[in-house]
Amino acid sequence: MTVLILGNQSRSVYNFWSVLIRHLLAEGHTVLCAVPDSCAPKEREAEEDARGRLERAVSRLLTYPLSRKGLNPFADLRTLWALYRLFRAEHPDLLFTSTIKPVIYGSLAAHFAGVPRIYATITGLGYTFERDSVAKRAIHALAVFLYRTSLAHVSGVFFQNEDDRATFREAKILGENAKIFMARGTGVDTGRFAYVPAKKPDPEFLFLFVGRLLVAKGLDAYAQAAKLLRDRYPMARFQIVGPKESGPGALPSSLLDQWVSQGLIEYLGETRDVRPYLAACHVLVLPSWREGTPTAVMEAMSVGRACIVTDVPGCREVVRNGENGYVVPVNDAEALAHAMEQCVTEYDRTVAMGIAGREMACREFDADRVAEKILLDMQCCAANGCDHD
Repeated sequence: MTVLILGNQSRSVYNFWSVLIRHLLAEGHTVLCAVPDSCAPKEREAEEDARGRLERAVSRLLTYPLSRKGLNPFADLRTLWALYRLFRAEHPDLLFTSTIKPVIYGSLAAHFAGVPRIYATITGLGYTFERDSVAKRAIHALAVFLYRTSLAHVSGVFFQNEDDRATFREAKILGENAKIFMARGTGVDTGRFAYVPAKKPDPEFLFLFVGRLLVAKGLDAYAQAAKLLRDRYPMARFQIVGPKESGPGALPSSLLDQWVSQGLIEYLGETRDVRPYLAACHVLVLPSWREGTPTAVMEAMSVGRACIVTDVPGCREVVRNGENGYVVPVNDAEALAHAMEQCVTEYDRTVAMGIAGREMACREFDADRVAEKILLDMQCCAANGCDHD
C-alpha cells in the first residue's frame, strides 16, 4: 500500500510516529508524510531539523498549508482544499492522521478525494473541550460539529484513554457502529530512552516538568507547590523544559517570568533532546488537567524516574499510585506539594518507584508493541470490511 501520515508539525510526527513508520516500511509499504509548509519564526530551526530527519525516515515528504493554532475559517478552508488536491494527486491507499486539525480536515478531504481507508487518532481533547467561558463553549460546539462531520466517514478511530472515548460517545460524535480502537498512546522507544540510575540527591533534588507551556498543563499548581516546599527543602529545585506557546490556552510569559524572578521556577527553555534532562532529574511532575496518554511521563518512566501526575484522563492510565509514582487531585497545590515532599523524604522508595516505572514502560508502553497493535487493528479492520464507502 501507499500510506500517508498527516501531522501538524514535523517534530511531533517524527517524535511520536517514527517507530510506526519504521514498521510500515519493514512490511513493504510506501510511506508518505505530509506536514505544514511553514511555522512560527521561533520554531523554525527546530522544525527544519526535524523535517530533515523525517524526510530521511519516509519514502517521500510532502507539505501543505496549515495554521496550527489559528481560528481563521478562510485559512482552514484553504487547508481543506490543499489536502483534497494532495490526496487526489498522490492516491494514497490509507490515511493515518492525528491531532485536531489534521484529523478534522484531513479526514474530510480524504473522504471527498476517495481515499479508501482513513484512520484518525485522538491524542487528547485539549482546549477545544474546555467550557468554562462563553468563548470556550462556542469553540467546543464548533469542534463537536467538525469532529462529528469528519469522523462519520473514517474506517476507524484510535483513542488513547477510555475517558476520551466516553466523551466522544456522550457528545454523539461517534455513531453506534463506529469502529473504535484503543492504543497505548504513541508508546516510548525504550531503547532510545534507556534506563539511567538516578544520581544521589546531594546537594540538590531536581523536580522536572516537561511539556508545552499551557495553562491546562497545571503549571500554576506546580509553581505554588514549589512555593510551599522551597523554604523547608532548600536543596529542592523546580525546573521546566518545553516550548512557550501563543494563542488560546497559552501560559502568559509574564507569569512565567514572575515565577522565575521569585526563585520558584527554573525555566530551561526548549530542547530537541529531553533525555539529558530526564537523566539529571529525580522526579517528573505533570499536574495536567487532561491528557491523551502523556508521552513525557512514558519517557520518564522508561529512563527510570518516579512520576507525579494528577488524577485525570490519560495520566491515571500510566501512573499507579504508590507503584511507579503518585497520583494527586487536579489543581491541588497542597496535595502536589505533599507528594513531592514524600519523594524527597522517602528517597529509597522514590528510586524503587522509578525502577518499577521502567519495568512498566518496557512491558506496556514500548513503542514497537504499540506500533504492532495499531497495524494489527488496521489490518483486522480491513479484513472485516470496515473501510469507508
